[in-house]
Amino acid sequence: MACDKIVKKRISPDISESYINARGQLQEIPLDIQQQLYQAMGGDIPHQKQIQRIVPAVKVVSQGEPISLPIQGNEEFDWQLTTEDGKLWRKGHLLAEQALILPAGLPLGYHNLHVIQKEKTSFCRIIVAPKRCYLPKALLEEQKLWGASVQLYSLRSDNNWGIGDFGDLKQMINEVGRRGGSFVGLNPIHSLFPANPESASPYSPSSRCWFNIIYIDVTAVEDFKHSKGAQLWWHSHATQSNLAGVRETQYVDYTGVTQLKLTALKLAWQSFLLRNKHDKQRVEFESFIQQRGESLHWQAAFDALHMELMAQNPSFWGWPVWPEEYREAQSSAVMKFCQTHADEVQFWCWLQWLAWCQFANCWQHSSELNMPIGLYRDMAVGVTQGGVETWSDRELYSIQASIGAPPDILGPLGQNWGVAPINPHVLVERGYTPFIDLLRANMENCGALRIDHVMSLLRLWWVPQGESAANGAYVSYPVDDLLAILALESQRMHCMVIGEDLGIVPAEIISKLRDYGVFSYKVLWFEHDDEKKVRAPKQWAAQAMAVITTHDLPTMRGYWESYDFKLGEQLGLYPDLVMLEELRKEREIAKQHLLNALQTDNVSKEQTASNAAFGTMSLALNQKIHHFIAGSNSALLGLQPEDWLDMLEPVNIPGTSTEYANWRRKLTQTLEEMFTSEQVNALLEDVNQQRKNIQGKSIQ
Repeated sequence: MACDKIVKKRISPDISESYINARGQLQEIPLDIQQQLYQAMGGDIPHQKQIQRIVPAVKVVSQGEPISLPIQGNEEFDWQLTTEDGKLWRKGHLLAEQALILPAGLPLGYHNLHVIQKEKTSFCRIIVAPKRCYLPKALLEEQKLWGASVQLYSLRSDNNWGIGDFGDLKQMINEVGRRGGSFVGLNPIHSLFPANPESASPYSPSSRCWFNIIYIDVTAVEDFKHSKGAQLWWHSHATQSNLAGVRETQYVDYTGVTQLKLTALKLAWQSFLLRNKHDKQRVEFESFIQQRGESLHWQAAFDALHMELMAQNPSFWGWPVWPEEYREAQSSAVMKFCQTHADEVQFWCWLQWLAWCQFANCWQHSSELNMPIGLYRDMAVGVTQGGVETWSDRELYSIQASIGAPPDILGPLGQNWGVAPINPHVLVERGYTPFIDLLRANMENCGALRIDHVMSLLRLWWVPQGESAANGAYVSYPVDDLLAILALESQRMHCMVIGEDLGIVPAEIISKLRDYGVFSYKVLWFEHDDEKKVRAPKQWAAQAMAVITTHDLPTMRGYWESYDFKLGEQLGLYPDLVMLEELRKEREIAKQHLLNALQTDNVSKEQTASNAAFGTMSLALNQKIHHFIAGSNSALLGLQPEDWLDMLEPVNIPGTSTEYANWRRKLTQTLEEMFTSEQVNALLEDVNQQRKNIQGKSIQ
């Protein structure tokens, strides 16, 4: 009877039947939740496809490892293996029921195995990967690097249009590089929804393979500068008045900024179309379209169609609520739209090309400054359910579920991010091509890639459609294969990898990430021993990025003054007031432990004691905390401009959407003001010197 019960309880090996919750307790997953997720993954279909195969769809091995493949079927077969460059590497013949063992020496890369049984041919992708991710020379030499981690949209400057842009990014790179910084890290800059600009979360993108065109620096676009029509519009009283309005706001006016930029860029597009077909920029644009293929086409087609439909009905937020004839990307109605609106689709391709060129220019500038890393991008954990990726590739995504997080201390109700999970069975069936393409798109023109919620390589919390965030289950992913591919692309793209491993981190992935050379994330507020005492900077992990705080946590000042608890209580995020009071008490204890650690780090009691008593952040304490973490043994240190400027308001409050102005808050100073500030310059000079003084440990 006991065995019978277990068999009935286990719906699928990919779906967890229980997990350890934030309180360390075993939490059972209801059977109906498991069943809903099983159906969202395609039910029995993936398993039936696997049974029909002669060989598996893909085999991933580390370089030097033997390659052995099981063969299904009772007949003899022929096989041939071609390398990534199309050359025949080996071929042979085997009898029935024998495993195919390939000779050693297959080079790194993506290779193609064809197995033939009579009239039936089966294909297997053989992926040979290195054992570790790429590291820049400076880290191999055990240098301790630092940089700025910025929310690009939050930057103010004398020239931008009410939102940070790639022109500001270039300026930021220049200022940080001149002060000894090694990188500028970014929030995700994936494509969002230009037709619905208030959908502003960088972690809920339409596509992770393309850019958010709102970051285009319009004033740097040649055809904007040279277009008489654009310049007349630009210098008009109405335009300058609108521009002043969006620049002066405390929060980004996404709708106002988008309207201004699209008006300007459409005028510039008309000028671009007048260029001779042999013009250098025209040729480069056409080449870009050819190289980027279907992916770019669908991105442009989606944005063009979405803009058209939103003009008709503002409730058409995404394809699930579009008129039925447009809900399938390959439909005849979509095809007809692309033909009749070819110029509009081309315009959106052009915007992606502009964004790509400007971002590449920023990367080039960081290289000219000899910054060891230069730029590091942030890759979101998934895409929103109503965007271009789910629209153009319905099979890859399980849209009957969404990604989130189970309840924990910081989010007691759990989280549902409205992000569609990739179906792991489809991913394997396609030989991991979507994952490879995703990495290449995000590793291009940067020296490091931060993978948000890196535990997604092992498992993701899936929530069935219509259920609360707490009613979900973990779905497993082929972590060893994904890490191997990550290492291969990292080495090829010369792009190191940082994994955001905060929250509930399964023990089985920690050592895997370390062995593959994926850098961990270390937050000052969480770095303590079993007695809650702050870990000494010299004891921090070397293979890691150290930070004071993150975009999902309060600013330094917000943490110190418990402003996050105040906001959370106002927004109803803490229904258990007893627990809230306990969290407040724990915060005060943690602050005192940090003060004690600062005192042992040559900070006098006089400089810190009064701040603990009044619960306020002083300039001296701010500087000492920066100095303290700059002494971290971690190879990388990422600092937020918000903390240089002693800002209180957080950029994001997890668990909220419209309740708080997430992803909108700007910096309180322009770039010009910030980098002429004696206070900021003194802080960064101290950080730079402190990083130079540290003796590091090898991270190999």
